[in-house]
Amino acid sequence: MNKRKTGAVYEAKAASYLKENGYQILEKNYRCPLGEIDLIAREGRYLVFIEVKYRRTSRLGTGEEAVNIRKQQKILAASRWYLMQHPAGGYCRFDVVAIHGEMIHVIRNAFECR
Repeated sequence: MNKRKTGAVYEAKAASYLKENGYQILEKNYRCPLGEIDLIAREGRYLVFIEVKYRRTSRLGTGEEAVNIRKQQKILAASRWYLMQHPAGGYCRFDVVAIHGEMIHVIRNAFECR
């Protein structure tokens, strides 16, 4: 399976897991001129921008580690674009869903706006 197909499979798993845990999925694979956001959801009063990272093993690092400062900046830029197009009001948060094999770990508020 190529990277894009693998990503789509695990993004779907992440979306299902999040829905089961109270998130309302609003967008999947949101793309804009400034980048892409895997999932956009609502959880309570928060609009949540979610990056999904899958790792079969941790040999090359964990999924969490892959969301480095450069990746965070791209997500932040895309989230600002989204908010210009869809004024939401309220609070925003950036979560990471790290999938290691079959284990799913949600890191709420994984990083902040900078």
